[in-house]
Amino acid sequence: EVQLVESGGGLVRAGGSLRLSCAASGFTFDDYDIAWFRQAPGKEREGVSCVSSKNGVTYYADSVKGRFTISSDNAKNTVYLQMNSLKPEDTADYYCAARMAYDGPTYYLTRFRVFGYDVWGQGTQVAVSS
Repeated sequence: EVQLVESGGGLVRAGGSLRLSCAASGFTFDDYDIAWFRQAPGKEREGVSCVSSKNGVTYYADSVKGRFTISSDNAKNTVYLQMNSLKPEDTADYYCAARMAYDGPTYYLTRFRVFGYDVWGQGTQVAVSS
């Protein structure tokens, strides 16, 4: 039974912060790459941030770079997304996702490919008001 459960979403004013959590069960972060995606109304799902299982390197979408931070607690099988300086454009449903670990150039090239991720959480809503 492999599951991801997100939490921590909510309504926040522009400039505020939220911390999202993604709790995993049935697998460990030692074997899986973890990523955060988001989907705004009428838009395609897009990658936000991810962390490589092989080397721990993190990546961010340009739109959130410098504002969001991904981190993992392997002992708790939990990944976090700290979101600071939130903007109305960050309003979306946020999802965590997992896939079997990749390495080398393949990781970088596929890190935000939605269809490459096998396990998805149910999503948590983030709304940022002006």
